[in-house]
Amino acid sequence: MKYLVTGAAGFIGNFVSERLCDAGHDVIGLDNLNDYYDPNLKLARLKRLDKFDNFTFVKLDLADREGMQTLFAGEKFDRVIHLAAQAGVRYSIENPMAYIDSNLVGMATILEGCRHNKVKHLVYASSSSVYGMNEKMPFSTEDEVNHPVSLYAATKKSNELMAHSYSHLYDLPTTGLRFFTVYGPWGRPDMAPFLFTDAILNDREIKVFNNGKMKRDFTYIDDIVEGIIRIQDVVPVRNADNPNTSPSSGKAPYKVFNIGNNEPIALMTFIEAIEKAAGKEAKKNFMPMQAGDVPATFADIDNLKEEVGFKPDTQIEYGMQQFVDWYKMYHS
Repeated sequence: MKYLVTGAAGFIGNFVSERLCDAGHDVIGLDNLNDYYDPNLKLARLKRLDKFDNFTFVKLDLADREGMQTLFAGEKFDRVIHLAAQAGVRYSIENPMAYIDSNLVGMATILEGCRHNKVKHLVYASSSSVYGMNEKMPFSTEDEVNHPVSLYAATKKSNELMAHSYSHLYDLPTTGLRFFTVYGPWGRPDMAPFLFTDAILNDREIKVFNNGKMKRDFTYIDDIVEGIIRIQDVVPVRNADNPNTSPSSGKAPYKVFNIGNNEPIALMTFIEAIEKAAGKEAKKNFMPMQAGDVPATFADIDNLKEEVGFKPDTQIEYGMQQFVDWYKMYHS
């Protein structure tokens, strides 16, 4: 099949493109290569795909309506995996308009492209951040998510609502995936694994927010990609007779899943895993909770296991060893 993968120079999109190319599909990888973080890392990720004749890179901004319309009309994609977004909870507090352009306008151009060109399945990235102030654990896709605590989270919730409206109105099959704290080799430099590893190896202190009293459902990149690859083969269908509409499914060809490790890790345990992998102890600066943060995340993945028979299971010790080894290689 022919796929569009947006965010192909990004962390998750790069690995998804690799898996699809490896399986023999034709992949058009889109990215705008913005400078939210070092574009050289994005270019280095793209070089990993040079070995594939069935991968084509297109530099294009999601908010370029005309460019996106031309791309969809010319390529006639079978499926779209939409992973591009302006990322980062804290950055959204300082630069809200970047999120409007990329995450809202960008989602609209994707939906319009899919609608007008008969795309058979749109899979798109949501986020665990949509759970916001929810206190019930684990976070379930059957829970209402109406209290986001950052604009980033609000845009991801909006993406799910936009997708549902297109599924309902135009019979466009859509599946949203709420990712839980993705980490691993080639990961983003604005995320804790990279920031902590970089600081520890270079003898700088790390900022430990909420005085270390945080838990995160850290999910290894290979598990995230496996979930995406399996889910994109499960195309939602309209079910007009479904009496049980819920936040994650209903009558329209629309689904939402969590992809998380289903095992929250205490922040201090996570730091210990980095220390062990790096062979050095961290200098810790304990700080209060930051705006937009939540104390814990924990994924209920029952519907993921039921639908595709898959459960992420990579342990933090193994995952962080892989990340630290990559970090040393990349910066050598």
